[in-house]
Amino acid sequence: MVLKAVIFDMDGVLVDSEGFWAKAELDVFSSYGVQITDDLATQTKYMTTKEVTEFWHGKFPWENLDVPTVEQEVVSKVIELIQSEDCTMSGIQQFITDLKNKNYKIGLATNAPLRVADAVLEKLQVRDLFDSVHSSEFEELGKPHPAVYLTSAKKLGVSPEHCIAIEDSHSGLRAAKGAGMRTIVFTNDDESIDFDLADFKILNFNAGLLPVFQ
Repeated sequence: MVLKAVIFDMDGVLVDSEGFWAKAELDVFSSYGVQITDDLATQTKYMTTKEVTEFWHGKFPWENLDVPTVEQEVVSKVIELIQSEDCTMSGIQQFITDLKNKNYKIGLATNAPLRVADAVLEKLQVRDLFDSVHSSEFEELGKPHPAVYLTSAKKLGVSPEHCIAIEDSHSGLRAAKGAGMRTIVFTNDDESIDFDLADFKILNFNAGLLPVFQ
């Protein structure tokens, strides 16, 4: 099947930012009386920001502020950390540039809110290389539901079977596979990661393009 488009996940692929979410959620939710435990936090790891906020509000209901307001506090904290910390995945800008030079359509499909994606693309200075940027906040369900990938393919004008998704999580791979796409797992040099759902593996972005892109 001819490959026409490459769609990137964001957190853990473009930027090493997953720890930022944990820190922001701990700081913000704790300030409203939420008692975050590792066991409960594990349940929220791959939720959208809206789902995470609703989850904690359900466990430890706070008063005076609505859920969307608290959610935006978390988002703003994450953006601050992205802007101030060194979190860019090594080699990612050149990797995307090389794909663009081979005339692939480039998309971004993330569970994170769009304004976080905008901050990341500004940080990496690659916004002009992306043909489509889409967030699960505009879908009824986030990953592992395939909606964000199906909409991304539609926005790119490429049918899913001609797309490949680069993900770092089982949840994300399930979403892309559910949309009918081929998949690449990005491991960030962790050779122990080997998700069966992935068709290919990238250890790091400095190694250059995989043969599938040649």
